[in-house]
Amino acid sequence: MLETSARLLRLLSLLQAHREWTGADLAERLGVTARTVRRDVDRLRELGYPVNASPGTGGGYQLGAGAELPPLLLDDDEAVAVAVGLRTAAGNGVEGIGEASVRALAKLEQVLPGRLRRRVSALNEFTVPMLRGPARATVDASVLTELAAVCRDGERLRFAYRDHNGDSSRRTVEPFRLVCTERRWYLVAWDVDRADWRTFRADRIEPRPPHGPRFAPRPGPAEDLAGYVSKGVSQGAYAQQAVLRLHCAPEEAVSAVSPSDGVLEAEPGGTTLLRTGGASLDLLVIHVLMLGVEFEVLEPPELVARIGAARDLLGRATERSAPPRRADGTGAAR
Repeated sequence: MLETSARLLRLLSLLQAHREWTGADLAERLGVTARTVRRDVDRLRELGYPVNASPGTGGGYQLGAGAELPPLLLDDDEAVAVAVGLRTAAGNGVEGIGEASVRALAKLEQVLPGRLRRRVSALNEFTVPMLRGPARATVDASVLTELAAVCRDGERLRFAYRDHNGDSSRRTVEPFRLVCTERRWYLVAWDVDRADWRTFRADRIEPRPPHGPRFAPRPGPAEDLAGYVSKGVSQGAYAQQAVLRLHCAPEEAVSAVSPSDGVLEAEPGGTTLLRTGGASLDLLVIHVLMLGVEFEVLEPPELVARIGAARDLLGRATERSAPPRRADGTGAAR
C-alpha cells in the first residue's frame, strides 16, 4: 500500500488524467478502501485542490476549477506566466514541445480560477506574435485543449469543419489523437457518419458543444500515427501523386521536406524516396524545384514532360532577359 503522501500525489495524478472517477475505481487503482479514498479527497481539498463529488451509484470524483490555486503549486503571477507560455508554444507548433504544451495547458486550465483565466485570455487576445519563417495557420489554444480533453475522456466531438475549398460541413467524430507538425495541428478521429478514419486540420475546426456521449475507444488507424497523418495530408488530399528519388541522404532530405509536404523513405544507395502530392502537375513542378536538391522522377511520366516544358520556358526567359552584349561580344554594354 502506498504511503499517505505518495498516495495523495497518485490520486491527484489520476484526477488530472481523467474527467471523472468513481470511488470504487479510485480505490482499486490505489489499492485502498473507498473510505480511505474519501479521506484522501478531503486532504486534497484542505490543500486547496478543488475536488468535486457527485452522490449516488453513478456519481464520482472530478477535479474542478476552484476559487484559489493549490498552494503547493504556483502563485497567481506564476500561474499566468506559465499558462501564457504554454499557450504560445501550443498555438505556434514549437517543434518538440507542442504536444506536451497542450497536455500541460489542459491540466493547468482545469484548476485555474475564473479571475486568472480572464487574465490569460486578455494577454493572448491582445498580443500579436511576430514569427520568423513561413506563415502558419494559427489555431486557438483553447480549441487545442478542448480537443485534447475529448481525446482523453473518450467523448464524441461535434464541430463545424471547413475543407480546403472553404466548404463547411457538420461532423460528429470519436476523437483519437492530436498530431503536431512544425506548422500545423491535426486531429485523427473516427468519423461516425462516414464510418471511417479521417484527419482534420485543427485550425479549421469549430467545436459545437455539448460533447458526448462517451464511447469505447477503438484501435487506431495505424501504429505509426505520425506517418499515417503525413501520408494523408501530403498525398491523399491531392488529385496528383508523385514519387521522386532525391539524390541526398535522408538527414538532408528531412531538412528540405516537412511531414506535411511528403513521406520520406531511406534507400540502400544513400538516396531518399519521396512520396508527395499536389493539386496539379504544374504545382508539383514548383514544389519539387523548391526543394533545392537533385532528384529524378519515378512516377508519373506526365510530370517529366511538365518539368521539360518548364525548363524550356525558363530557358527562353533567360535568353530574353540577358543583358545586351557589346559589338565585340566580350561583355555587357555600358
